[in-house]
Amino acid sequence: MRKYLKRVLILVAMMTTALSAAVAIDDPRKKDPLIITGALGTQNTLYYSSGGSFASPFSYSMYANLNVDLYGYNAPFSFYYSGNNYSFSHPQFAFNFSPTYKGWTLLIGRRSMPFSSYVYNLPFNGVGLEYKSQTTGFRFGIFYGILRDAVNFTPGDMPSGKPVYKRSGWGLKVGYGNSRNYFDLYLFRSKDHRSSIDEIWYDEINAQENVVLGMRGRWQICRPLSLLTNLSASIFSTDITAPEVSLKQTDRYNDIFDVRYSSLVRWAGDVTLSASFRLVSISLFYKMIQPDYMSMGVSYMNNNYHNLGTSMNLRLGKLNLGGSFALQEDNLSKKQLYTTRGLTYAASATLPIGSKLNISGNYNGYRQCQYNGTAQVNDTTRINRSMHSFTATTAYNTNTDDLGHYISLSGNYSINQDKNRTIAGTGDVGTMAYGANYSLSVIPIETNFGFNYSYQSSNGYDSKYTTGVYTVNASKALLQERNLSLSASASLVDNRMDDSKSITLAGNLAASYTLAKVHGFTLNLNYSRYANTNLVVNEYQRDKGYDFTCSFSYSYSFTAFSIKRRTKEHIARYGKYEYYSDFSRAAVRERQLLEYQKQKNTENRQKVGSVEAAPL
Repeated sequence: MRKYLKRVLILVAMMTTALSAAVAIDDPRKKDPLIITGALGTQNTLYYSSGGSFASPFSYSMYANLNVDLYGYNAPFSFYYSGNNYSFSHPQFAFNFSPTYKGWTLLIGRRSMPFSSYVYNLPFNGVGLEYKSQTTGFRFGIFYGILRDAVNFTPGDMPSGKPVYKRSGWGLKVGYGNSRNYFDLYLFRSKDHRSSIDEIWYDEINAQENVVLGMRGRWQICRPLSLLTNLSASIFSTDITAPEVSLKQTDRYNDIFDVRYSSLVRWAGDVTLSASFRLVSISLFYKMIQPDYMSMGVSYMNNNYHNLGTSMNLRLGKLNLGGSFALQEDNLSKKQLYTTRGLTYAASATLPIGSKLNISGNYNGYRQCQYNGTAQVNDTTRINRSMHSFTATTAYNTNTDDLGHYISLSGNYSINQDKNRTIAGTGDVGTMAYGANYSLSVIPIETNFGFNYSYQSSNGYDSKYTTGVYTVNASKALLQERNLSLSASASLVDNRMDDSKSITLAGNLAASYTLAKVHGFTLNLNYSRYANTNLVVNEYQRDKGYDFTCSFSYSYSFTAFSIKRRTKEHIARYGKYEYYSDFSRAAVRERQLLEYQKQKNTENRQKVGSVEAAPL
């Protein structure tokens, strides 16, 4: 069976390669033959602090990159220089190619293919083939590739981490159905290549292998009721050098997987039952991931827990109400020192009033408690906490021909309480936060103004901390093409902790200008002045000072050369291809003509304006 499966995969790989060649012949007809683009620029920063700084007061960097697009294949080059350090990168002969034809998609290079969340979600570097029928609902997918490259260290190195085996894998999926009713099956196989790292690490790091089977489906039981399932089983060997198990019960699986003394079989899945009516929708869900469940195709997954919960949404006119409740418990293996149970509950409400006002509020709560496992819980160290958070927001906007107003208000209160009887109350932390924002758009002069205020206060552990932030800003776009932008902002930050206080005043001026759509200039000026009074003892002086930063950047983007296909309407008149370069004489003349035309249009508008303003 295994040899047969390998032959099938090899045959599919050959078919995908052949299909790639076939598509590659037709695909360039839809691609531009050659496009060479690039960019270069510089970033320069001047920094000064009255308190002194260990860093250099002036820093600068330069960069350049070039991208060659040949029939859809990209080859990027880049160069970066900063101080005395520089780096250069060039194409690593890796490419991404995904041609499609009548529901078929060929995946070549670094690509990904959607599977079940318990089975596979990583990108692969290899080949794949997908098919999705638009009429019958049938779908199919298969891939083979490298999931990760080896990270190796020679015996004489002193690595900061550990080596990593090269890992390859393949996957197969098949399904049928639509969004209301569907059924999908998944198969994923992965293995570490033991020879990819130095053998000195073999005893310390085990090579692993894995097979995962999964299914996912949805059944519309009746018009309001539906059932959604997602289940998987993982056969995982933590050490591929462990001896194989020779039993009648395991020999039947030898064609699929080598059952070893290091092999584990674990399950994971979830099921959701939903009912949706005109005004209300309700769902009930259950999820369970067994201890030590693992898939080498999933980047990260918690295991050894299950949870049960429900959620509801109710619509009463424009008012939308929602709520949820869930119970979670770990230590399904009964081998942990302690068992942790958690309750999560939430409620929300949203009410739009007309088209200008929107009001919303929500509540989130969490309760966590620790119980006995293999060890007895000590009352003095038991985890027993609860958290409550209340949030309310409102937003209002209105516009006239000349002015646009936007106002938003928000408030939040949260309390984190320690319910442990020995320290109850001493570890509680309460936080109050609220804010206000106002934006004004003056349409005739195309200028925006804004004001923002936020405040936060936290109390806990016999200490109180508050922060108040006030900010005003303004921005405006200038010139005929609005390619010059100016902005300014000022802020005040007031920090207080018990009897200490610190105040920071900051200002920013920024200007950006775009010339001929390819040259970009940006200037930023930042100034902040601070006074820190945390050192209130008479023997110490108060800490005062200021920081100043000035930065200037320039970027230039260009098309060095391009050969583009013309549309069918223009081929007969202009030819099949269009040749262009920003550095050609024709391009220079075209830019000069555009600048001349813009200047004449401006002069004509000024003449018309002066005639209209003249007295009769």
